[in-house]
Amino acid sequence: MKDTLVIIPTFNEHENIELIIKALLDPYSDLHVLVVDDNSPDGTATIVTNLLTDYKGRLYLESRKSKDGLGTAYIHGFKWALKRNYDYIFEMDADFSHNPEDVPILHKACIENEADLVIGSRYVTGVNVVNWPMSRVLMSYFASKYVQWITRMDIKDTTAGFVCYRSSLLRKINLDKIKFIGYAFQIELKFKSYLLDAKIVEVPVIFTDRSRGKSKMHGGIIQEAITGVLFMKIKSLFGTLQI
Repeated sequence: MKDTLVIIPTFNEHENIELIIKALLDPYSDLHVLVVDDNSPDGTATIVTNLLTDYKGRLYLESRKSKDGLGTAYIHGFKWALKRNYDYIFEMDADFSHNPEDVPILHKACIENEADLVIGSRYVTGVNVVNWPMSRVLMSYFASKYVQWITRMDIKDTTAGFVCYRSSLLRKINLDKIKFIGYAFQIELKFKSYLLDAKIVEVPVIFTDRSRGKSKMHGGIIQEAITGVLFMKIKSLFGTLQI
């Protein structure tokens, strides 16, 4: 997986961060990891700093001054990666909800399908979610269905956060014009990729809810996704959506 970077945004992930870094970097010698930490008060950044020597030239840390949202953390990571000419750029959570063993599977799918974007999909072959309460499974599943219906994208898991982008696609998107900062960011990036006629492939993965630490999901994130997607689609119809 040469020229491949996994971006992991963190806020209070001291229970997971060392484990996920080792799970990615120990078995995959060509892989690089960038942690974008939003000034976690629990010492997440310190743990990463202590690992930098062990993984010199493969592990990097960008520390931000405040908790500014998932979307802005990924934008920060994308810009960092593009300046360093990585070819394949992953989004991945720190909490093991995304299986590190699936990284080479998505990477291979990107190469073999000549895809611009590969999505680790929970819903392309049914519902592959473990340890979520049924209420959250239904909310997530129907949220993806809602987005699919509004945007007309042929994507089963429109809200997925485990993805691999080719850098060539990210260079076509004006990252400074990304509006959403919460989980709707994932939808916005996919929609703009779709409008650019990107080749998008979904690969089935099993999503496992975190066993350590606290979820960052809250009501404002859901509201942003519901209303924001509708306005985004309307802007695209009138040609006023900036890509």
